[in-house]
Amino acid sequence: MSATPPSAPLLTPDTEHRGMIGLLPAPARPFALLARFDRPIGWWLLFWPGAWSVALAGGAVDRWDLILWLLLGSIAMRGAGCVFNDIIDRDLDRQVARTRSRPLASGAVSVTAAAVWLVLLCLVGLAVLLQLHGFAAVVALCSLAPVAAYPFMKRITWWPQIWLGLVFSWAALVGWAEITRALSWPGLLLYAGSICWVVGYDTIYALQDREDDALIGVRSSALRMGSRVRSGVAAFYVAALALWAGAIWVLRPDWLAIVALLPVALHFTWQVATLRPDDGAGALARFRSNRFAGLLMFLACVVVGTTL
Repeated sequence: MSATPPSAPLLTPDTEHRGMIGLLPAPARPFALLARFDRPIGWWLLFWPGAWSVALAGGAVDRWDLILWLLLGSIAMRGAGCVFNDIIDRDLDRQVARTRSRPLASGAVSVTAAAVWLVLLCLVGLAVLLQLHGFAAVVALCSLAPVAAYPFMKRITWWPQIWLGLVFSWAALVGWAEITRALSWPGLLLYAGSICWVVGYDTIYALQDREDDALIGVRSSALRMGSRVRSGVAAFYVAALALWAGAIWVLRPDWLAIVALLPVALHFTWQVATLRPDDGAGALARFRSNRFAGLLMFLACVVVGTTL
């Protein structure tokens, strides 16, 4: 009697014709997929640190318009970042099962067309930039260098997630600078905590690609942590909470204010306690759950930063 071969692990491709993507005209779909419009989790994660800083600085009510502008900027610039990343990584993406269906890797979009699409998305980002005051606009522009360098980090360091944290948390500096016209300690601590948060959740995300990454020589924190990945993610989440508590304490030295972080702390605890490093689908679900972690942190910042 022949043995039944083990089933292959379930992989979730990075491009899916679903939801609103499926309603678009066929020629537009590859460009929407290239900007990851089918995967809103990316722009949620890019958006939340900016919303936190606006709320913690006391602008959740008076500057609700700024929060909406940051949301638009997050959607456009996350899309632009994905396009740029895919232009750089198209050869590597063809070698990874989860990413070989991306429009550039599969040949559905040419490099020239992708470059034009990148410029258009950056123009939307420019429109958002023009809504900011001078100092905040300069802070926002300073993000361009680390954004451009990010796709190369996985080739030269085991910790590209730290660099991603620098990039994906930058909106915290922009929002704080726009509200306060300065970069003071609460905003800087909020930013530092966000970097640790990003390293934690992107390590979880990288668990899906560990085998392919090892074969093609791409580095990641998930590979570097090895069998200690759960404790590593937990350590970065604890560091994030400690830095956020420091930001709140500098702003409002009251232990009751720190309690506002309890819901997000419980959410992080659930992520780590239920994480199974060899379960790709489970890792993806816990990665995506960070949109709710971001919301919980936003509510904490609203509670602490808003005076009635």
